[in-house]
Amino acid sequence: MTDNQPQPVANNSGKWQSGSDVFATWRDDVLTGQPPTLYRVGEGELSQIEIGPKLVTLFGGAPGAGKTAFTMQCVVDGLRLNPELRWCVCNIEMPPSVLLDRQLARLSGIDAESIRYRRLDGNHADRLDQALNTLEAIADRLCFVRPPFDLANIAAACDAFGADVLTLDYIQRITPPGQHGDRRGSVDATMNYLRQFADAGVAVVVVAAVSRQKDKQGRSSYAGDSLSLASFRESSELEFGADDAFILAPDANDAETVHMKHLKARHTQPRDVLLRFDRQRQSFTPTTATPPAKPDGKLQAALANLWNQTEAAPDDDNSGGEQ
Repeated sequence: MTDNQPQPVANNSGKWQSGSDVFATWRDDVLTGQPPTLYRVGEGELSQIEIGPKLVTLFGGAPGAGKTAFTMQCVVDGLRLNPELRWCVCNIEMPPSVLLDRQLARLSGIDAESIRYRRLDGNHADRLDQALNTLEAIADRLCFVRPPFDLANIAAACDAFGADVLTLDYIQRITPPGQHGDRRGSVDATMNYLRQFADAGVAVVVVAAVSRQKDKQGRSSYAGDSLSLASFRESSELEFGADDAFILAPDANDAETVHMKHLKARHTQPRDVLLRFDRQRQSFTPTTATPPAKPDGKLQAALANLWNQTEAAPDDDNSGGEQ
């Protein structure tokens, strides 16, 4: 090659997209008036949880806080409320039969211990049949990942099933591809892959363990006032990769009260929810009642005011009339 021959030029211009192109696509999207797709997973305040395509929703909790029970409640209620939805669950610690036992307890109102030990009789029959029918109706849209619990197998299972939503419980025990120096690096890598899953159009729900935190007196605990984003074990990429991050924290003074702290909300305002956890039936319900709708007009307002001032009629057990 002589000195006057053209020299090869390395292409180091980088990857970029012009603002004009971005604007045109974004403007068209705005003008369609179509909001983002979100899947309802509960009623009342639980309907505010954003689970949908391209979103990673993170739930953490102390041992015994009920994070698995809560996320499985979201799975079952999400399938009931969204008739076309398909959901894939990867649970490392519990087999599908145990997860279904718990949902059977919740839906039937029969305590979980009776269901676990199959202490069922005719008194349970109606409630049992109704709950079993509810679960059977969604069973073909629910799948459970079998071992090995690595991302390659999880991705293949989701694709084969055609899942719209993937739940991983829990992330610290999911194996990512490649070699990673420590547990923190492994969790960071897994979260990076899950972010790519979400970007491909799947809704991702992640369950994570949390670490004990020191309270104001320097005591180590899982108390609600001491848990924060930094509480997620091997956190780093967990809080950065998630669109929404929640922690379930039991109340220090009431075992049945759980604070669902909304620690991160990328697209909305954080909204904490106070929950009641019925451990016998593995059921979560918001403790805050939905406020009544405000009357629209003067006549409706007058009627509402009159109704509020009217005393309820006393019960009459001897009326003999049919209800």
